[in-house]
Order: sequence, then C-alpha cells, then structure tokens
Amino acid sequence: MSNRILIVDDAAFMRMMIKDILSKNGFEVVGEAQDGAQAVQMYQELTPDLVTMDITMPEMDGLSALKKIRETNPEAKIIMCSAMGQQAMVIDAIQAGAKDFIVKPFQADRVIEAIQKALD
Repeated sequence: MSNRILIVDDAAFMRMMIKDILSKNGFEVVGEAQDGAQAVQMYQELTPDLVTMDITMPEMDGLSALKKIRETNPEAKIIMCSAMGQQAMVIDAIQAGAKDFIVKPFQADRVIEAIQKALD
C-alpha cells in the first residue's frame, strides 16, 4: 500500500512541485490544503500517513497547525517546509513534534529521504 500524504502550502506552485516529486516516487497525495486551518480540518477527514507543512501561511501558520494536529493525534507525522533563513521557526517546529524539515526550493532526493525517514 502506498503512503498517503497531505500537502499543505499556501502557494499552488509549491504544492504542485511536491505533488510531482511524491507521485513520481510512488506516494499517494490524498489532499492539498492552502492554510493551516484547512490542514487541521483535512487531517481529521483524510487521516494521512504524513503531512508536508509549510511554515508561513495566512489564516493559521504551519507551526500552529502542527500543534493542533498533534493535540488530536500525538502520533501524527509532519514534515515542515521552510524557506532559507527560518531556522528559529524550524527549531520551534521540531520541538513541537515535527519529524523533519525540508528547505525550499525543494530537492527531490531530500524530500523523499525526509519522508521515508519519517515513515519508518
């Protein structure tokens, strides 16, 4: 069974890039959310195996969404995505329970490595 992944990013272009990388590597993208509030709702509905979560988004940022999802499911596997220079936020995310983080612009091999590591 392929692993089911929810992609969360406010930029459609970024979601498309991740989706492309995941699809080519045999992962199933079960949903896409464009902000943290939508991500929390979709997580409950879809119960994906893993979430890729952008940090900076409107409505609710990725860090808040990460905490909300982990309140309802402490086992949730979430990988944060951030642009360069957001190290402090990345540290906060890891402390809040994120499994890993990947830096934009995405490198396919790094994305797959982070996801496989988080799912093991």
